[in-house]
Amino acid sequence: MSFDHLPPLDPQRLRERRERVFLVMAGLFLGTLAMLNILGISRFIALASFTPGEAGTWTWGQWGEVSFALAVGVLPYPITFLCTDLISEFYGRRRANFMVFVGLILNLWVVFILWIGGVLPVVPTIETATGLPAPDDPQYAFYAIRGLAFGAVGASMIAYLVAQFVDVQLFHYWKKLTHGKALWLRNNGSTVVSQLVDTVAVILITHYYAGALPVVEDRPVAGQLMVFIATGYAFKLLVALVDTPVVYAAVALLKPYLRIDPAEVTHDGPVDPLLVPAAGAVVSAGLAGADAADRDGDSRGKRSVWCDD
Repeated sequence: MSFDHLPPLDPQRLRERRERVFLVMAGLFLGTLAMLNILGISRFIALASFTPGEAGTWTWGQWGEVSFALAVGVLPYPITFLCTDLISEFYGRRRANFMVFVGLILNLWVVFILWIGGVLPVVPTIETATGLPAPDDPQYAFYAIRGLAFGAVGASMIAYLVAQFVDVQLFHYWKKLTHGKALWLRNNGSTVVSQLVDTVAVILITHYYAGALPVVEDRPVAGQLMVFIATGYAFKLLVALVDTPVVYAAVALLKPYLRIDPAEVTHDGPVDPLLVPAAGAVVSAGLAGADAADRDGDSRGKRSVWCDD
């Protein structure tokens, strides 16, 4: 794709522009992760409940015999998949995978701060029955959030790693299969599978490891877990469908702004504009590909700014 119709742009300015956009998307991704791991299962939102019977009654916004609920941490989570899809589209698989790895380190950092914050003096008296300070203790809120966050992070770290890597790999599989076309397919195809993996893993680990799901003890657990999985997955699918036009709009706006054609982005990302020979030290066209020698690997001689070998 040629950008000849656009005004010339200094390579250094173009590189800074690309890095700023990446920083915004990576910041949104990592900030969302930190937020959802702290607030993740601190509250469950009851969307609706169903009471079986001859008539079968539905009640909205209340708990019931069969309740459809979402953890508050689920609300912003689909944004992380939108960010990885856009970064994969414009910056390549290597950078997307690295950001997923940084997200894991961030999870561990959150756990460390919560842990050390709870062991430094003065530690309050912990009640054996609840594992928390007395409700009237000023530190009660911190220890309550700390306990819930430990359970949420343990579950989410495993699910997060698997789901995000699945999302990145499938996104690039569909991109290669369609030769860079059918953005809707790789956006939704990768997200649909990865969100299912994430939802199943989070629900099962949160229940069996953290014991933090609001299940009713005198009812079959399997059915309740299936309802939690179905509710969470349905919400994520709905968001995935809604964000498809958002992805198309973002790609349409970012293509000319970044001077990147996603169809020509390699595994290492777009070609570094500072490494592309250009008369008068300006670039006006074709920086997305610049005759990349290997669109699935390295671009010999015209390397990505992200290629670190």
